[in-house]
Amino acid sequence: MAIAGATIATLFFAVPLLGLLWRAPWSSAWEQLTNHETLVALRLSLETSLAATALAVVFGVPLAWVQARVAYPGRRLVRALTTLPMVLPPVVGGIALFLAFGRLGLVGQYLDKVGVHLPFHVPGAIAAELFVSMPFLVLVVEAAFRSADQRLEDAARTLGASRFSVFRRVALPSIRPALVAGAVLCWARALGEFGATITFAGNLQGKTQTLPLFVYVTLERGELAAAIVPSLLLLVISVAVLVSLRDRWLSAL
Repeated sequence: MAIAGATIATLFFAVPLLGLLWRAPWSSAWEQLTNHETLVALRLSLETSLAATALAVVFGVPLAWVQARVAYPGRRLVRALTTLPMVLPPVVGGIALFLAFGRLGLVGQYLDKVGVHLPFHVPGAIAAELFVSMPFLVLVVEAAFRSADQRLEDAARTLGASRFSVFRRVALPSIRPALVAGAVLCWARALGEFGATITFAGNLQGKTQTLPLFVYVTLERGELAAAIVPSLLLLVISVAVLVSLRDRWLSAL
């Protein structure tokens, strides 16, 4: 009975992917993938997702360290807030970003006065991707910090190393596999982001139209073949990320 249930569950995940492969226009796939619109959307997706990942590492790793090492009032609330985007509908996240960082938003009204414009600009797409992807990095890295041997950090402190030096030269090297895994997961999530991006940054061709948004627009135009090929590219990237994490990094967590 268990085997039958497992087989049905596996088929449930596999059949939609097989459907993509079955309907893919293989004879014109390269042409579809290298046309101007697709390449522009792909380039923008790579730029924004890599930028979001870099920002996630810069800000998310210290957050993960604080969550793992420092006991302070409200730590559970902070953890809930930082993981909320993982379960929040992306379009709701986009609306929240717009109300916070839009021209008339809670913070955006002040950013607008100094010339910082996020909505419907590339920085807005990066912010949307960062919002939904950084929790993946924070969770993985925090778990790694919690499981790491803290005695090494304590020993370095007793030898006179500063807190920053201990963090940079002891703590970070000890969780390098988890950091790489978290960054890759973060990048993959940012690359595939749709709801928050289209809500907060819009879907402006050549400006904020990332590859998932391009797939959506192409499908709306009734160009199924043109939508399948970039979808397959995103699928291949996702599979490659999962396989590489499982074989090279997850075993080290």
